[in-house]
Amino acid sequence: MKKGHFVENGSLENVGDYSILFQWDHLTWDFELEDKKKAFYDQEHYKGCMPAGFKMDSMGNYYLSVPRWNPGVPASFNRVVVKDGKPVLVPYPSWEWNEEGNPDRIQSVLGYEIDENDVLWILDQGRICDQDSVDGSQKIIKWDIKKNELIESIKIDDSLSSYKASFLNDIVVDNEHGFAYIADSGTGTDPLQGGLIVYDDKTKALRRVLHMHESVQDVADFWFTIDGTKVWKDTPMRTGADGIALSPDKKTLYWCPLTGRKLYSIDTALLMDFDTPDADLEAAVKLVGDKGTNTDGMVADSRGRVWFTMLEGMGMGYYDPATDSMTEFINDKRMVWVDTPQITADGCLIFDSNQLHFLCKGELDYTRSDNLIIWKAKVEDGVKSYL
Repeated sequence: MKKGHFVENGSLENVGDYSILFQWDHLTWDFELEDKKKAFYDQEHYKGCMPAGFKMDSMGNYYLSVPRWNPGVPASFNRVVVKDGKPVLVPYPSWEWNEEGNPDRIQSVLGYEIDENDVLWILDQGRICDQDSVDGSQKIIKWDIKKNELIESIKIDDSLSSYKASFLNDIVVDNEHGFAYIADSGTGTDPLQGGLIVYDDKTKALRRVLHMHESVQDVADFWFTIDGTKVWKDTPMRTGADGIALSPDKKTLYWCPLTGRKLYSIDTALLMDFDTPDADLEAAVKLVGDKGTNTDGMVADSRGRVWFTMLEGMGMGYYDPATDSMTEFINDKRMVWVDTPQITADGCLIFDSNQLHFLCKGELDYTRSDNLIIWKAKVEDGVKSYL
């Protein structure tokens, strides 16, 4: 059941009320050097810059990842600041840390997490402009926001995630037990090489699991439309494990392929034990159900509900394990390609809509001010993040 309504320049008081936090016709940066700004516009690099992950830390700072899928992305990880009344991007932690071509620095970020200690877990895909990753570019960068310093960088090498076939998509964190879980969508091969990666923060060990299992692969010949527009036109989009979420008790990991509508889960106790045989892990995968839509990003709240973006449904929905039910929450014709939800401390969802399929095909109308939107929706008072 859809709840609430759009609130323009007002407070979100009722469950389901939603509004726009930020919007752009195209992403803009606060450039330090005028020549870089000039090249950005002269070469129209702004047309390849897509907002991906939008999140907020406990101090109210906003962050936005912009993967380097196209040439000329100034910085892949950024803060959003308001300058002269307009939202602009400032590279975070710095311009230097976003140096393209340096595998020791941030290369291309899609998914990341901000944990309960204000530590950033930046998942660096490594891939730039769909080229193979170079050694050292695939990694987890842990950054202390409050101290503004690097904690550590954890390399994800070719044996865990193929430099040719990997597409590191998103990450969730369990500090209680010292683990993190990564969804690898796979890219560029037939069949895809989807999978999950488990990281033990105590031993610094990583393990790839469910490699090319049905639950992490794309559904064959899966065509879908958004607001009547077919994605893609000539060939079906192919993306494996994408959305990933962790229950608040940290006992259940959820995930879903993007090109497919099913939601899956597994007991994390099996994943945390690196001696669990692959066959046992595969046998333990549960089909939770059909979401009725395909999904890009997911997050669990403190009450155990798993919130998922609805690409076909153009909005947000949730799975409630207490009732084993899927529910549509909100939708809006402007929510075109919804991605990366986060639960905030005030009981709200924040997420973006980035029109990925139009942006990637160069079909955005830059006379519009609402091509790229950051949304905020009221869930309910007292609801927190899974963290």
